[in-house]
Formats: sequence, C-alpha cells, structure tokens
Amino acid sequence: MVEKAFSSDSISYLTQREAAEVDEMLMGPTLGFSIDQLMELAGLSVASAIAEVYNSTEFKRVLAICGPGNNGGDGLVAARHLHHFGYTPSICYPKRTQKALVAQLDSLSVPFVEVEDIVGSGLLNDFDLVLDAMFGFSFRGAPRAPFDELIKNVAFLSKEREKSDGKIPVVVSVDVPSGWDVEEGDAGGEGIKPDMLVSLTAPKLCAKKFKGVHHFLGGRFVPPAVAGRFNLCLPPYPGSAMCVRIGKVPQVDISALRVNYVSPELLEEDVEADPMDQFQKWFDDAVAAGLREPNAMALSTCGKDGKPSSRMVLLKGVDKEGFVWYTNYESRKACEISENSNSAIMFYWDSLNRQVRVEGTVEKVSEEESLHYFHSRPRGSQIGALVSNQSSVVPGRHILSQLYKELEEKFSDGSLIPKPKHWGGYRLKPKLYEFWQGQPSRLHDRLQYTPEETEGKKGWRVVRLAP
Repeated sequence: MVEKAFSSDSISYLTQREAAEVDEMLMGPTLGFSIDQLMELAGLSVASAIAEVYNSTEFKRVLAICGPGNNGGDGLVAARHLHHFGYTPSICYPKRTQKALVAQLDSLSVPFVEVEDIVGSGLLNDFDLVLDAMFGFSFRGAPRAPFDELIKNVAFLSKEREKSDGKIPVVVSVDVPSGWDVEEGDAGGEGIKPDMLVSLTAPKLCAKKFKGVHHFLGGRFVPPAVAGRFNLCLPPYPGSAMCVRIGKVPQVDISALRVNYVSPELLEEDVEADPMDQFQKWFDDAVAAGLREPNAMALSTCGKDGKPSSRMVLLKGVDKEGFVWYTNYESRKACEISENSNSAIMFYWDSLNRQVRVEGTVEKVSEEESLHYFHSRPRGSQIGALVSNQSSVVPGRHILSQLYKELEEKFSDGSLIPKPKHWGGYRLKPKLYEFWQGQPSRLHDRLQYTPEETEGKKGWRVVRLAP
C-alpha cells in the first residue's frame, strides 16, 4: 500500500453518544450488519494497520490483552489475522465471553496467558508489541480488577521507554486507549499512552488528544446513509487497504533506518555446484514464500557515453543459457545494449533476506521466441506494445489513451494482433553470479561464482566475499 496521510483537522470525531448511535444504525433493520461482521472487519483493520507499521520480523511476538466487550472481540480477531500475517500472538483474556473466537484461536494453537503471569512479573518485556483491546467507546467508570492492574502495567511501558536503552514493546490501542475517557482523553494521566491508535468507524473525541506517532482509521464499512446522517467527513481508503493514516506521516531519521537480519547461514558446502541450479532453488523459495512478483529484477545498462541507467523489468524465462526479458528495441536500455552488451541484473527478495546479482553479456532472442511470447500475453498488453514508443516524449497521457482505444476497437473482432518489429526479447548470458544472504551485525554471506576450467572441463569457482 502507498501510505498517504489525511489531515486530522478535517476529519470527523464522534462523541460517545454518536458512536453508539452509529453502531445502532449499522446493526439496525435497514443496514443489517451483525456484531460478528463488524468485529471481523474491525479486527482485520487493526491487524492491517499493525502490519503497515510494525513488520513481522522485528515485531513478531505480540500480546493481545482483550476485555470482555466488543473491543476485546476486535482484539481477538486482530490476533487471529496477525497469526496468518506471520506474527506470533499470545492472548490475555480474563473474561472469556467470546467462545467462538477463543475456539478459533485454539485451533491455531495460539497460546493464552493468565493475568497473574503478566501483572508485576516483567513478562510484558518478552513481547515486541502489546495490543490494548480492553475497553472501547461504550465503557464508563473506573476499570475494575483485573483490568485496573493490567492497564497500570501497560501504561508503565511508556514511562519505562523514556529511561531505558533496552527494547521496550510498542503499544497499539484499539479505538480508545484503555483508561481514557471516550471524550476527555487521559484526564487523570493514568491511562495507556499508546504508540499507535487504530480508530474504528470514525475517531472518537479523545483521539484529538492522542500524542503517539501513528494514528490510523480502520473499518471500511461505513455506508453513505450513515455518513450522511452523522455528517461524517472520513478519509478515502487507498486501493484495497483496510486502514488509512490520519495526520502527518512521522518524520524519519534516514540514517537510523536499519534491519538486523536473521537468516540461516549460507555456506560454500551447502550451495549447488552450478549457479543456475542455485538460482532456481532460491527462485523457487521466493515463489513458495508468496512474494509479489518474485521475477522482478533491476536491469543495469551502460552505453558508450559511460553513463549507467537502471530500471525494473520482469524475468520471463530462465535456463542454462541465461535470463530472458522482453521490451521495446527502441527504448533507452535497448540503445545502450546495442552500444555495450555488458549488463547486470539483480533480484531482491526482501522477506527472505536474499538478493542475487548476475553480470554478463546481452543478446537478442530469436524472432520465433519473441513472437511466441508476444502472443501469449494478454491482448491488452499486446495493444500496449503497439501504442507505446517506449522512452519517447509524450505530450500527455490522453494521447496514449486515445491510441489505445482506437486499437482496441480495431482488434475488437478477436483478430490476431501483430507483434511490432521494434519489440522482442533479450537474453543475458551470465559470466558472474553473486548470492547474498543477510546476517546479523552486517556480517552478511556473499558467495560469488565465476567460470573456471579444470583439466579441460568447464565449471564454476565459488569464493566468499567480505560483506
């Protein structure tokens, strides 16, 4: 998701009474939402917001502390989704009113911890993230046991973070931070001070006093009738996202951005003798991991002027002869390849902490190969190849759209779309491979393959490079 922020000044905030009336209208006879539906959508929104900011590598261990009401149900649903997102959740649920949600978590072997294991024990520090789902907008009065002590323990984390150099778990609150008044906020100063607040349906008045770093809105289920009735001004949700950021995107110290990689060691004795076999092995791992476009690769070229250029292209074939992609033969990269066939490609598989670099020379594939692949593409992509004179200056997008419509109409009868003469494939023939595996403390594994000939037999030499 491309993260954009919606101004907190222009958004609607609900009073406690308005929030209750919105829920009544959603679950009333006209709209007919069930509490289970709303809980599922809310929980998914919370989990999505967490995944947007806190990745499952650094913030893997999650403790969801859930209250007896609907807010607690939202937390249970969020924990289930976080499990499927690759996190390792645990649940503290003193009053187990949502039997079905408990059964769902039990079926996933999500562990439940007791209040006694948390209060005063320091157990909270064993987690990377604490999800506060104790009380929502309908709560009134002072929290009673055992939630009063749980709130104190979670609230203490923010104080501990201020004076500690160690890692303190971040806190995410669902809709209303526990211990806060729904409208007045943390008036007594004893409530939880979360790092992230995920408001649901619409932010409550107390959210105006939220001082944490990340404020998200979740619950993409408000129909126009509800928005109109309560004059709600809510941000648009981008794409298929279940959450949207409210307020400014936090400023980031770029120099402090880093990930401490944890990976299995990449040892010389464990890799394949043929680098193409090793590449195929890693590529299969990337596909099995469900990565988006594991075949995306950075292609770097350089013409006779010595000025390099890079861009992302998609791998469309790989075998012992090399790596194949398709493009416009009149594009910048094609012009540079015609002047200098030495090029490089790189694959980066983020969640696996892996990258592969390949250097070699580039040549065109046969016209037969290009023709076969061209007609295997979706018809829209075939028309797009006819429309685009790649890398040339275009007066405006409307020019491309108009030409596309004209060609779409021309070939609407299903007739064969001709492959442009200036379109086809390239193959990079490898001369060097480097396999990189991220490791802790920047002591990464780098294994390089280069051709060698021993006793007249061609093979590959593997050496380790310093990280």
